[in-house]
Amino acid sequence: MTHRLRPVGLDFVDTAPVRLVFAQEMSAAPDAVFHALNDDVPGWAEWFAAVTSARSLDDGTRRDIRLKGGGHFLETVIAAKEAEVYAYRVDDTNAPGARAMAEEWRLTPSGGGTRVQWTFALEGNAVFRGVVQLARPGLGRAFKGAVAALDRRLGR
Repeated sequence: MTHRLRPVGLDFVDTAPVRLVFAQEMSAAPDAVFHALNDDVPGWAEWFAAVTSARSLDDGTRRDIRLKGGGHFLETVIAAKEAEVYAYRVDDTNAPGARAMAEEWRLTPSGGGTRVQWTFALEGNAVFRGVVQLARPGLGRAFKGAVAALDRRLGR
C-alpha cells in the first residue's frame, strides 16, 4: 500500500531531520554521469544493484522506481543541471513511516573524473528514522557499488 509524502524542494536536502551523505570518486566525466542519471533512467536497474526497475514518466519529470525487497517510489525530479546536480523527491511510497524524502546526486569535476556525492534526506516517524540509521552502512555499500558499476558502464 502506498501513501503520499509531503512535497519538498531542493532545500530539503540541506535541512532534512535525517541526512545520509556518501561520496565516491569515479573516472567518468561529470557530463557523462549526469546523462546516465537523467537521460537513461531504465539503465539504473543495470548499474544500481538495489534497483529492479526504473521508468521515466511524464517526459522525464517523474520516475517510477522499484527496489529489491519490494520498495516502490514514485518520484518527481526537482533539479537537473547538466554536469552538476540531479535530484528528486519521493511523492508516493510503500515505505511505512516516511513523511518526506529526497535524494541529490551532486557532481564535481575531480582529477579528470567526477566526485559523486549522494545525499539521502528524509523525515519520518521514529521507527522509520531508526531503520534508516541502521541501514546506513548498507546504503553506503550500495552507493559505492553503484558508482563503481556506473563507472565501468560508462567506460565501455
